[in-house]
Amino acid sequence: MRILYCALDQTVPGTKGGSVHVTAVAEGLAARGHDVHVLATPGGAFPAGAVHWIPMTPPFGRKELRWTRAAAVRTLARAIRPDVIIERYYNFGGEGMSAAAATGALAVLEVNAPVVDYPGSPKRLLDRLLLVEPMRRWRERMCSQAHLIVTPNREILPAGTPASKIVELEWGADTDRFRPGAAGPVPFARPADIVAVFAGAFRAWHGAIHLAHAIGELRSRGRNDIGAVFIGDGPEQPRVRQAAAGLHGVVFTGAVPHEQMPASLAACDIGVAPFDLARHGPLALGFYWSPLKIFEYMAAGLPVVAPAIARIPALVEHEREGLLYEHAPDMKVGPTAGRPRARPDAAPGALAASLERLADPDLRGRLGREARSRAVREYSWKAHCAALERGMIDALARRA
Repeated sequence: MRILYCALDQTVPGTKGGSVHVTAVAEGLAARGHDVHVLATPGGAFPAGAVHWIPMTPPFGRKELRWTRAAAVRTLARAIRPDVIIERYYNFGGEGMSAAAATGALAVLEVNAPVVDYPGSPKRLLDRLLLVEPMRRWRERMCSQAHLIVTPNREILPAGTPASKIVELEWGADTDRFRPGAAGPVPFARPADIVAVFAGAFRAWHGAIHLAHAIGELRSRGRNDIGAVFIGDGPEQPRVRQAAAGLHGVVFTGAVPHEQMPASLAACDIGVAPFDLARHGPLALGFYWSPLKIFEYMAAGLPVVAPAIARIPALVEHEREGLLYEHAPDMKVGPTAGRPRARPDAAPGALAASLERLADPDLRGRLGREARSRAVREYSWKAHCAALERGMIDALARRA
């Protein structure tokens, strides 16, 4: 198939999850023999290989203006003549769906963020003040135009979206590169005998501050053998640094190029994903994320420590691939875990206790091996792209 992938608000190469996702899907589909053309914002030299990277950015770098590129995308699509156009969903997008309608290509909408508004959404309030609710109508139009919708969680799609055109897919990890013992430069020296790592964006709902608090609690109990490495950047980092001030065995690396991440994770012992859903309004709809950090931890052979909330127990099995701690007193570990209360510190000490348990090298090794096995089996980009390909072939057959 000839595929045009519209992701012009994503920077490639880049360090954020969206950039990693776009690159992995494009390269994965190309590796399966497809002719892949990608519209993206250049963050330097585009990756070498079989993918045709085409520089196109939203006007003035503002993704809210992405829709104004619709005419340019239609012109390009008529020249490329793709069988499939994939658009990475954004509220102010729609250029891919428009080009698919103009060229007769299969329209695939990749939805990684809620299409529906969460309770109390300012955007929803503004939409209602405009009376005709133009933003809701535009989003629902994009979904109705799509022949296939790919999403980690169908609950974030408009009610009434036909199940026949939904493919639920998790993100993944490059399990060839992310593996135990991966070689390469590591931007830190191990700060302790046992190293827990947080990798990702420093935003409030990613919960990095909870790892800093957990290390502080371990120090107060005389546990100096467990340290932490924080990899990444973002608006919450100053607050996390302040929480970790004065604690020995804690390192902050700042943002790290994604090509250095396999070796960086392999140099650690425990992967921590202390998500705090109460800190992000849209997550009232449910944990719609497909958490890249968890899949890369698992691929690297790290046992995962995370709260037992929402979908996480379905992604990481407690006592098998990691340890899931109770985030609130009424929450139970397991697939039926409920949604969190707005009390991020409702289970004090639970994260620290999980880290302390993983000081046991036998437990750490067993959980890490199982995590690696499941990542290869279920969470590789190869598996993601194979399932995406099947979905597109089936959708093309239905149209025919």
